[in-house]
Formats: sequence, structure tokens, C-alpha cells
Amino acid sequence: MSDRALVIIPTYNECANAELIINRVLAQSPIIDVLIVDDNSPDGTGKLVDQLVAANERVHVIHREGKLGLGTAYVAGFKYAIERQYDYVFEMDADLSHDPQEIPNFLEAIRENDLVIGSRYIQGVNVINWPLSRLLLSKGASLYTRIITGMPIKDPTGGFKCFRRPVLEALDLDRIKSGGYSFQIEVNFKVWKKGLRIREIPIIFTDRMVGSSKMSRQIVREAVVMVWRLKLRSLLGRL
Repeated sequence: MSDRALVIIPTYNECANAELIINRVLAQSPIIDVLIVDDNSPDGTGKLVDQLVAANERVHVIHREGKLGLGTAYVAGFKYAIERQYDYVFEMDADLSHDPQEIPNFLEAIRENDLVIGSRYIQGVNVINWPLSRLLLSKGASLYTRIITGMPIKDPTGGFKCFRRPVLEALDLDRIKSGGYSFQIEVNFKVWKKGLRIREIPIIFTDRMVGSSKMSRQIVREAVVMVWRLKLRSLLGRL
């Protein structure tokens, strides 16, 4: 029996992108399924995905009652993947900022690693169409995180990644409450502290062309606090 991979894509008002991203992901390999976790999008994303689910057994959906956040969406997806025994589990954005054609590179790298992170910064700065302010915020957050936590990951806030299922099984998913940047930091930190194999591979990140960014000041503030919380919990042995 061949390996199976699940690509988890959270959505909120992504009707313009959903079908395109799903089709591009599925085209990368026959071992891949897609799981959409939709937060009751007012623009009809969930209804569109229902049509795609009915037409293709490799497309799946979780409907949630409202906008509950990125972190809890991924946790719901992780649990879905664990229950159905997928071998590899991806995180991926819905807005086409993550290129589906990179997926085969992840599948190759994950054979020798436990977590593979698509890094915007491991080979210079590979970001397209971001304003300077957003780039400085992202780079600053990465540096800040590395200094405080000691975690040797150049892009700790990146959201394009692939896990082996046993890694997710080893995490206490119910204790992960953060969202946005801080969710990525928290999960990476917990995987790193377990001594598991983490590899970053270069990707090119292209800012969304359609729709609006979900970035907010609250997400940034949460990330600032999260790194200190992780540091303290690690020192106290409470991770």
C-alpha cells in the first residue's frame, strides 16, 4: 500500500481561490487528498467546496460554525488526518501564496525528516509582492523568535509545511490554543524540543492576488507573547 498525504487548507472567504488551489494540489500526486476546513465563509466558499466534494472522492471538508481561527482549523485537520491514518500531513494557505508545485519537493524531503518547513528566508528573501512594512514585520518576527526561544529555524512563522503523522500523534493537540503566527511558532517549538528531525527547504512566497489578508494587530501581539510563554514553559518543564 502506497503512502497517503493530506493537504489541509483552512478557508474563510476564499471562494475565488478554492477550486483553483484544490485542483492544483491534487494534480501534484495521486497519493494526495485535500481537506478544506471552512469557517462558515459568508462568500459561499463552503457551498462551493461541497460541490467539489461530491464530484471528487479525494476532496473532503469540515464545516465549522464561524470564524474560529487558523490554529484551531489546523488542529481539527490534524485530528482528521490522524483518525484516517494519513502518512503525511500538510499545512497550506488557500490564497495561492504557496505554490502547489513545491509539494513533490516536500514529499521527497519528508522521507528523511519528521517536519519539513517551506522557508522564505533560507536562501535570501524569497517573497514577491509584499510591501516593505510586511516584509520587515515577518523578518523581525523570525529573528525575535529565534533569539528568545533558541530555535534554529529561519522561518518559524511560515505556514507551508509537512509533518509525518507520528509527529502530530506525539503532540498534545488539545493544549494548542494559539492562532496565526503564534500557532506556527508553538508547533515548531514543540516539535524541536522533542528532538525530532526538522528540515527547511526553500520556497517562493507570492502575496495573494485575490481577497484580503487575514493579518491583524491581534495576531502580531499574540505571537510576541507566545515566544516568552513557550520559553517559560520550557524552562519549567511544562511543555
